[in-house]
Amino acid sequence: MKKVKIFFSALAVFAALQSCKDKDNLEEVVATPEPQKEAAAPALGNPDEVKAEAGPFQLIKLPYAYDALAPNIDAKTMELHYSKHYKKYTDELNKAIKGTDLEKKTIEEILATLAPDNKAVRNNGGGYYNHGLFWEIMGPNAGGTPKGALADAITKDFGSFDAFKTQFTEAATKQFGSGWAWLVVDKTGKLVVASTANQDNPLMPGQAVSGKPVLALDVWEHAYYLNYQNKRPDYITAFYNVINWDAVSKKYEVAIAK
Repeated sequence: MKKVKIFFSALAVFAALQSCKDKDNLEEVVATPEPQKEAAAPALGNPDEVKAEAGPFQLIKLPYAYDALAPNIDAKTMELHYSKHYKKYTDELNKAIKGTDLEKKTIEEILATLAPDNKAVRNNGGGYYNHGLFWEIMGPNAGGTPKGALADAITKDFGSFDAFKTQFTEAATKQFGSGWAWLVVDKTGKLVVASTANQDNPLMPGQAVSGKPVLALDVWEHAYYLNYQNKRPDYITAFYNVINWDAVSKKYEVAIAK
């Protein structure tokens, strides 16, 4: 009987040792973390819902969605530029002319007869006009080269389209600090390239080049910094991909007709 007990005790010890051995041979199972989902891009607003405060000047309708010019101009930059910066200039212009005879004039008339020391109207009126033109001469599926009378005038006055691009790029690149680059029909009907500081433009008295703008490029940092940071030349290069030359041509035809 003792032998039987000893046998079963030994068998139990063997089984226990074998169980421990099997456990030692088990591979550790590590839980695989679930892949993290990318954060959704913040929803964009509707440019049609952006309204200026009461006054004679209202925001022009943006003729495309905020993301329509991407990747050349990213959607967030467009939204901030249109709904914040442009709206601010418009609101401040309305405040600056409230109760004056300027309320009855067009923005072109205001700028053409502007007193240089009227900084509120100069800065905000310029910001209103400049941005309005900027929105209008860009578009999706644009770029390329101009056609018709504008193309002929560019070749006549600059030598070639490439020569125009070189001159315009240089004006935009070398504008120190904030400002604009322009293609302008001057008083003789000739196309010329110019640049202005801050929110000045060729309609204003006292500019180095005077005339009717048909193309504008905003080189303030708020126009490109989110995407291009300090690389203004890259932004300028991308701008040629979104120029709506049909819109520029129409402005040229109006400018030479007057």
